[in-house]
Amino acid sequence: MSRDKLINDLEDRKMTEIIELIEDAEKGQLEQLELAPSLGLLRDEELNEQVINYLKAEGVEIIYVNEED
Repeated sequence: MSRDKLINDLEDRKMTEIIELIEDAEKGQLEQLELAPSLGLLRDEELNEQVINYLKAEGVEIIYVNEED
């Protein structure tokens, strides 16, 4: 998915906080992101995967936290 399509999908869903994460990653201001494996970042699994893959491509390290504590 292209960046423009990804941003448009997020804008359509009013997910401004996720757009801000993407913009921070593009500026080099986001190095790591901690996520719970069972929750991910978004409820939509396909969009979640696209956003995470985009962030990884921008150099963001995705850290999955232990949910057992």
